[in-house]
This record gives sequence, structure tokens and C-alpha cells, in this order.
Amino acid sequence: MRHRLAHPFAVISAFAACSSFTCSAAFAQTAVEQGRSQVGVVTPLSFIQTEELHFGQIFASNTAGTVTVAPNGSRTRTGGVTLFGTIHQPAEFAGMGAFNQRVQVSLGSNSIFLTGPGVRMRARTFVIGSTPTAVLTTTPRVFRIGGPTGAFRFPVGATLEVGANQAPGTYRGTWTITLNYQ
Repeated sequence: MRHRLAHPFAVISAFAACSSFTCSAAFAQTAVEQGRSQVGVVTPLSFIQTEELHFGQIFASNTAGTVTVAPNGSRTRTGGVTLFGTIHQPAEFAGMGAFNQRVQVSLGSNSIFLTGPGVRMRARTFVIGSTPTAVLTTTPRVFRIGGPTGAFRFPVGATLEVGANQAPGTYRGTWTITLNYQ
């Protein structure tokens, strides 16, 4: 069974609104707010994206460079890029198959472009957090599900090419990953 994913969404997220209240012996006040919850249920032989790939905040200079987010969550840079902030993360996926089942994993393209207010930037060298890590390409790589329940998770990192004098702003792109359960 083959599944593709190109649109990120949250598996489980919870939102709650809180209100503070003041109490005194002479007067008590209670405030009530509504909370929201959401859950996504995964069927066997499928997978979902649980986290988006986020390169974080950077400063560009007059020299081109790169930003790499590794599957383990670390972030490095080359060239004229300065890293700023701590909001970066690899993409993460979760799926369900059977123990020891073979799964082919491939990308729709070996690189994608992120567009924003300036010149588009290329993301490339997508790396899956397997043991050992492996570069994902359009050619399927075969993995085995090692968990006894058949449930699995895997992170994916990548490298972003940042141009010299890259315009500030938010840049976004979409990439496709395919799992083929065998």
C-alpha cells in the first residue's frame, strides 16, 4: 500500500484558555473559559506528519551560506549565515505497520524551493533519522519496522541554501514524502 504526504497537520494538539480570578473572604468570583482539543487517528498502513521541518530564524549577510537541521534536532550553518533563536526542528512522521515489515521511503523531489519576499531558497539533502542516518532521494530506500507494535516515528532534516543579501521575511515550501508498505 502506497501513501503520500504533502500537507502537514498536527496529530494531537490541545488548546486551553485560562482566566485568572481573585478571591477574598468577602467576595468570591469564578471565571470559566472553554478549552478545545483535537486528535488525529492513524489507521494501519498509513502515516502522518507530526512536526513541520523548521529551519528557524537566521541573519543573512552579503555572503551566501547554508543552514542544516539534522534529524536529531541540531542546527549548523556555513558561510555568511548567522543563526538566531532556538525555534528550529526536523520534520517528524509517525506511522503504523507490522513488526519487521518492510517500508520503502522516497521523496517526490531531491530538492524543493522555499518562496517568500525575496529570491527563493533551495532546500536539499533530506536526511532520515534512521540508524545509521540516510539521505532520502526519489529512489526508494528500504527500512524495516523494529517496534513490536508496528508503530514507528522518524525525523527528517535537510539543508537550506541561503543567498547573499537574502531579503528578510518568512519563506515556505512544500515537499512530498512517500511510504510504500510491503
